[in-house]
Amino acid sequence: MSTITTPLGFSSTATEVAEGIDLAGRQAVVTGASSGLGAETARALAGTGASVTLAVRDMAAGERVAKGITASTGNQDVRVAQLDLADPGSVAAFTPSWQGPLHVLVNNAGVMACPEQYTEQGWEQQFATNHLGHFALATALHDALAADGNARVVVVSSTGHQQSPVVWDDVNFAFRPYDPWLAYGQSKTANVLFAVEATRRWAEDNITANALMPGAIYTNLQRHTGGRGSGRVPAELIKSIEQGAATSVLLATSPHLEGVGGRYFVDCNETEVVDRRSGTLHGVARYAVDPDNARRLWDLSQDLLTRAKSS
Repeated sequence: MSTITTPLGFSSTATEVAEGIDLAGRQAVVTGASSGLGAETARALAGTGASVTLAVRDMAAGERVAKGITASTGNQDVRVAQLDLADPGSVAAFTPSWQGPLHVLVNNAGVMACPEQYTEQGWEQQFATNHLGHFALATALHDALAADGNARVVVVSSTGHQQSPVVWDDVNFAFRPYDPWLAYGQSKTANVLFAVEATRRWAEDNITANALMPGAIYTNLQRHTGGRGSGRVPAELIKSIEQGAATSVLLATSPHLEGVGGRYFVDCNETEVVDRRSGTLHGVARYAVDPDNARRLWDLSQDLLTRAKSS
């Protein structure tokens, strides 16, 4: 299995990545598209001619972004839909209204290093939002993805996944002291594992899923950390929002990714598997791409959602 490399890199922008791509007649959903990377990803996809749905919590902010995207791209088919990933009811309300095949699902929304919080179901907030909500969304949209015949799921993870594997016996910090960065790392590992298992399970439907590290970018994601993420990234490695969205757009549109799934990308290229924290923004932990871990996470996620429905 050869490593995927492209001519693009750290400085590439979402617009540059999407140049020459034609997705007219295709549909795309981008979660968390009311600001930051999600908004820029949606803008680049709209520029390819795709019909783009911004799945957002804040409808007013989403409408403002949608109008801006239409104004800058000329694409009139940009819509806004309510979605709160931490609320299973919101996900359940979003998916039945979907009509037609879905070509691209970008699981972009997320929270980072937030104070200790739990959902009504008792799920830790970062695991619930970053992973479980997206898991519920993608599995509910499976038939629409399968109907496309060549659909892609793009999963925004982070080098932060190297902070923690999924702690199977205590995903919700019921026994260990809550740590916002360990919780974030666990949720970002779960993002990568989802891409691995979705690709395996949905291979007959020609659905592929890949995960990525967008880079270090200053957006609303850092609202719980003083606006500067971990604070450990050198200034020369900070990307603009336009650069940060590039790898998401690559995975959603590039011919280089045709039929490719279960991989992890940084700076528009597949990165290496590592067995220790790399000290850089590159590298994917071996536990995050382990097929057995991926199957175990899928089963755990299904079980948690099933129990939530029956309670």
